[in-house]
Amino acid sequence: MPVILARLEEFLVSCTGFLPLALRTHRAHSVAKRMTHFLTNHGLPLLFAVVLLESFGIPLPGETALIAFGVLAAQGHYSIATVVAIAAAGAIVGDNLGYWLIGRVGGRALFRRWRWLNRYSDRVLPRAEALMTRHGGKTVFFGRFVSILRYTVAWVAGLSRMTWWRFLFWNAAGGIAWATAVGLTAYYGGQAAADAIQRYGLYAAALVLVAATVAWLGIRYARGRLERRL
Repeated sequence: MPVILARLEEFLVSCTGFLPLALRTHRAHSVAKRMTHFLTNHGLPLLFAVVLLESFGIPLPGETALIAFGVLAAQGHYSIATVVAIAAAGAIVGDNLGYWLIGRVGGRALFRRWRWLNRYSDRVLPRAEALMTRHGGKTVFFGRFVSILRYTVAWVAGLSRMTWWRFLFWNAAGGIAWATAVGLTAYYGGQAAADAIQRYGLYAAALVLVAATVAWLGIRYARGRLERRL
């Protein structure tokens, strides 16, 4: 968090370049402090909203938000159980809204209404529908862990007329498993990083950064291969 705060302050200062230096620095510190206070004390509704909107169908960084709040929980700002519960609730509610409003009520006519949405559906939906046909509820469950399916699988389940009770079961199971796995990984990873840095200093910080980068690139590569196969 101190590094992130420093970068945020530098950005805010650069955005107010026309102001005197002392005033710019004071304002940037003030805004950054308020934002940090909000995120570390009142940010859970934001986590819920971002995960909900991503699950509904808007490609927002819901998983990134969950990771960030998992690290904040490791620093003692939140209970990790609360973070996981909030993220799981946002995922389940958002997916069910997408299932009903986009998949069942809007239907294919909604995708044909706008040209850009029509092009998007022609590119994404056939592969997702083929997966749904082959694997059914398992696609809903594992779709929570694949970025492109995370915000489309609910639509596809609704369009394919999967029964709601079946969708709800697999969706709830996937949402809870995803929130628990990602949240706990961020939580224990954040704790381990903080302990290592406190004990061993800058060398540990550099090692943690390299390990996190390698792990992130590995996950990105594996997900990319999986998404290309879908």
